[in-house]
Amino acid sequence: MPKSRVRKDRSTVEAREVLSPLDSIKESPRWFAPVMVAAFLIGLFWIVVFYVSGTNYPIPGIKNWNMVVGFVFIGIGFTFATRWK
Repeated sequence: MPKSRVRKDRSTVEAREVLSPLDSIKESPRWFAPVMVAAFLIGLFWIVVFYVSGTNYPIPGIKNWNMVVGFVFIGIGFTFATRWK
């Protein structure tokens, strides 16, 4: 009876192909995490100061837009958090 051909094991070939893109992922720079945390804290501090001061500070002239400024800082922090590796 004739002997069948030996085939390559596909599981090991596919495993190598799946793992190879992970090698190309770079880590974030050292400054990335501190800037992310700072953006979160600045936004939180901005909103807390706004409420504690009776809506007069941090910038008195823009009144309730101070909330938007605080949330923009928090949004920047979230943007950094999604890109952190």
